[in-house]
Amino acid sequence: MMTRNKAENGERLAAEVRRQFGAEAMTRFLRTLPAFRIEADTHDRFRQLLDRLDRTEAGDARLRRQ
Repeated sequence: MMTRNKAENGERLAAEVRRQFGAEAMTRFLRTLPAFRIEADTHDRFRQLLDRLDRTEAGDARLRRQ
């Protein structure tokens, strides 16, 4: 059984990780890594879905900052 203090620490850690992964600096850094780049020969439908995901995430980030 988790004590209240440990549960609160876990919640704070989870919130901090979410905050850091949502930061613009982290997004810029991840885009420099090969695993997070879109290849030039990516199928158009897949590229459209990724663009849609980017727009949705950008909207979510704006809502969280308000």
